Amino acid sequence: MRKKLIYFGHPVNTYDKELEEFLLNVIKENFPKYQIENPNQECHKEGYKRVAKITGKGMDYFYKEVLPLCDAGIFLPFRDGKWGAGVYGEARKLAEQGCLIFQINADGVIMLMEDFDGIPVLSVEETRKRIRDEKGASIPY
Repeated sequence: MRKKLIYFGHPVNTYDKELEEFLLNVIKENFPKYQIENPNQECHKEGYKRVAKITGKGMDYFYKEVLPLCDAGIFLPFRDGKWGAGVYGEARKLAEQGCLIFQINADGVIMLMEDFDGIPVLSVEETRKRIRDEKGASIPY
């Protein structure tokens, strides 16, 4: 029997940062029966590029190939509580699959999400402005 998978959706400007490492440890401690599916892995970067090259929509890789394999999801919004477009889309997809959805904040506080009513969601363009500057460099979370 395979171990259950919990998908960790988080803004790309937290990838490879101390915050990501801290939150991964918090998730491991709180969900010991789950294996964490972290999109910040080389296999996922390659999958995103592969699908983007074919369809022009790299996120389809996650929606069609990764998320269907997951049993739960835990998601990090921005510090002001607003959700990035991609992170929100991933959470909704998992919720539609009947998965448990959790929110985690930068302090490692986890809460079960009962619904998505009233969640402030950024547009794709607004999300991009929060994670990359005009030259493409990562903006600190």
